[in-house]
Amino acid sequence: MRNDIKPNERAYSTKEVAEEVGIATPTVRKYGQILERNGYEFLKDGDRRIFVESDIKALIALRDTDKALDITAKEIVIQQEEHLEEVNETSIALPDTEETFLQDPNQLKEAFKYLVNELAAARELNLQLKGDMESIKTTVAQLQQDHHVISSSIGNSAQRTNNKIEKLTAQQKSHYETLLEQEKQRTETLQEEIQKMRDEQKSEWSSQSDFNKRLEAELNKRQGKWGWFSSFFNK
Repeated sequence: MRNDIKPNERAYSTKEVAEEVGIATPTVRKYGQILERNGYEFLKDGDRRIFVESDIKALIALRDTDKALDITAKEIVIQQEEHLEEVNETSIALPDTEETFLQDPNQLKEAFKYLVNELAAARELNLQLKGDMESIKTTVAQLQQDHHVISSSIGNSAQRTNNKIEKLTAQQKSHYETLLEQEKQRTETLQEEIQKMRDEQKSEWSSQSDFNKRLEAELNKRQGKWGWFSSFFNK
């Protein structure tokens, strides 16, 4: 567990670290994941990393390394472990009993001083968290507005597309009905012409039949006359 944090040490947000180190915010998160994967410990508020000066130095080391990131991260973790061991060896534990505090005013004074520093650090951290929350709220509001604009644009575009489709469908339907009506009229005209030709042909056949009958009757009539002359000469 981290025990090298000074009582009044400043805490940095991910955005501030990105500006301080000169890298993008996603890169800060990436470097943090690489360090944690190799055993590095961050001060955390839930799942959110809280950065201090030593963490910024670790990120700068990753930024400037010529080695593989995991190798550099392991070296940083070793340095952190050694530093934490030194802090453990040199740290002085606060007295645990109320009786000792009362007997040693200097230790009581140091304890109060420590608590005041912790309170100041917590207050500064709360202010930083409040600022981050405001930034997040602003970003969320902007994203919601962008989402509304995009949704409206998509809706309008979809409506225009539907209108075009409906218009084209209506035009195609009208064109199809026009062609169908024209084809129907041509068919009726053709049927009328065919019927007219049949009637004319039938009339011609009837006329030809009448002509044939008259011709046959005339021939029969003439044949009767020639038959009388033939019988007269034969006597």
